[in-house]
Amino acid sequence: MKTYWRILRYVRNYWFHLGASLTSILFFTLFSSASLVAIIPLLQVIFRAGGTQSGVDLPQAAPAGNELVQTIERWRAAAEEWLLSGGQVDALEKVCIMIVVLIVLKGLFGYLQAYFMAYVEQAVMRDIRNDLYRHINRLSLPFFNRTRTGQLISHITNDVNLVNNGVSATFVTLIKNPLLIFANLGLAFYLSWQLTLAALVILPVSSVIIGGIGLRLRKASTRSQEKMADVTSILQESIAGMRIVKAFAMEQFEIRRFMRETEAYFRTLLRITRVRNLASPITESLGALVGVGILWVGGKQVIAGSILGPEEFIAFLVLIFSLMQPLKELSSVTTRLNEALAAGDRIFALLDTEPDIVEKPGAVELVAFEKEIVFDKVNFAYEKGKPVLQDISFRVDKGQILALVGPSGGGKSTLVDLIPRFYEPDSGTITIDGTDIREVTLASLRGLMGIVTQETILFNDTIRNNIAYGLADVDDARVEEAARVANAHRFIRTMSEGYDTMIGERGVKLSGGQRQRIAIARAVLKNPPILILDEATSALDTESELLVQEAIERLMQNRTTFVIAHRLSTILHADQILVISSGRIVERGTHEQLLGLDGTYKNLYNMQFRA
Repeated sequence: MKTYWRILRYVRNYWFHLGASLTSILFFTLFSSASLVAIIPLLQVIFRAGGTQSGVDLPQAAPAGNELVQTIERWRAAAEEWLLSGGQVDALEKVCIMIVVLIVLKGLFGYLQAYFMAYVEQAVMRDIRNDLYRHINRLSLPFFNRTRTGQLISHITNDVNLVNNGVSATFVTLIKNPLLIFANLGLAFYLSWQLTLAALVILPVSSVIIGGIGLRLRKASTRSQEKMADVTSILQESIAGMRIVKAFAMEQFEIRRFMRETEAYFRTLLRITRVRNLASPITESLGALVGVGILWVGGKQVIAGSILGPEEFIAFLVLIFSLMQPLKELSSVTTRLNEALAAGDRIFALLDTEPDIVEKPGAVELVAFEKEIVFDKVNFAYEKGKPVLQDISFRVDKGQILALVGPSGGGKSTLVDLIPRFYEPDSGTITIDGTDIREVTLASLRGLMGIVTQETILFNDTIRNNIAYGLADVDDARVEEAARVANAHRFIRTMSEGYDTMIGERGVKLSGGQRQRIAIARAVLKNPPILILDEATSALDTESELLVQEAIERLMQNRTTFVIAHRLSTILHADQILVISSGRIVERGTHEQLLGLDGTYKNLYNMQFRA
């Protein structure tokens, strides 16, 4: 129930459109029922000659002293007097015009109801998707390390669609159809309460059956969305890694893997379809059984002239059989609501996920970087009991270059990820100008930093917009100057549309060296005082590496830089080099000092430069 109320909170923002839709539903119900009852005067005109002289027998609806019934009878008598006055052809003309007007008005309010409700539904879907995307962007990197991309995509697409079905079921099916049912039942009671009571035996039987179906469907819906998340994950992974798939000739393997997941999803959908579609034929069959029974019993009594006249009995049958469609739609409400609630549970579980990294109340803005960055006895582990960094302590003064080297898996990338608070130390402190980075806002902290990694992330946009990413109203001259500093301007000018060239998803239309230089230009344009370079040249050919290294050297000027490098040639002039192994600092010093230690650094140097 809590999930249901949380969904409704989104709806309340659109009370005007919801109110307009509900009002339209009310008028739609009124004109719909009136158009059905209009069959009585139509049949009277056709089957009884002589206009009002034929008269109309009053149904045995309620005691004569019932004031409401007497009022209805007076209205009915006045309407019939007007409709059936004059000649038979004149009466037929009035009845036909009345039926057309009623149907047109019914259609008009049906359209208005659908339009206003569609506005509410689509607005709710938009708001939920926006909230999900906004929240996902607030979550920390550890969350994305343990969550599949396909699962997140499935929440934003499939789950939100299912929630929308629940909104529609609540405010259309659960209001419109009961109103139609009550209106038509009321008219049926008015015509013959005995036959109407006989028809109602279907309701308790249908309710029990549909309730059981709804419980089964909620479980099946949860399973279905999990399998859809699996399909989406495989699709995203295989497309993003298509180069590797083709390099290893694994197309058939990926096809079989994808087909296994789509087969599992297909099976869950069949199960849902089988369960969902049981409700409608059961309700319809029970209704038809009751309807035929009424036709048999009531028809015999009409023939005997004991209950209703022929016109009223036909109208009664029309009213009873008109209940079939709203009852059929109501039979699906439980299934749709259970699907929506299952999807809502998953959506709100994501929205309730707290970021691993949060700002403290009263966090201050870190306006500038003036003096130093200090690590003091920092320890960190991704999993409890498996330390990645142990007792890390060092100091970097403003304008210095700190290089991190050592075996792969030693913790170098994790160390620099702690500086922008992508992860939080388990113990120890990291300070900038004496202020613990946990005491400052994330935006101001990360605003001081530029990060260039081996895996360059570019977007399916123009080169200009990728360089100016995150910066508004940047003039073209600054973008081009940043590209020149990054050794990118020359190759950009040779492209078909220059800076307006679309580079494709993840920059697939560019070479590795070109992508890296675009990333460097992005960092140059941001002009951060602190720079983090994580193996920025390790995956490049010789020519590209020279161009990128030259661009990096320009970028590092007058900045405090953290450099992770496997190629020691790129960090020979660093002010300080830390050798990280198994999460600890095993050596520290300048290039010359470390060579004199005859330790890990010298061994690495000899392996790379022995030729």
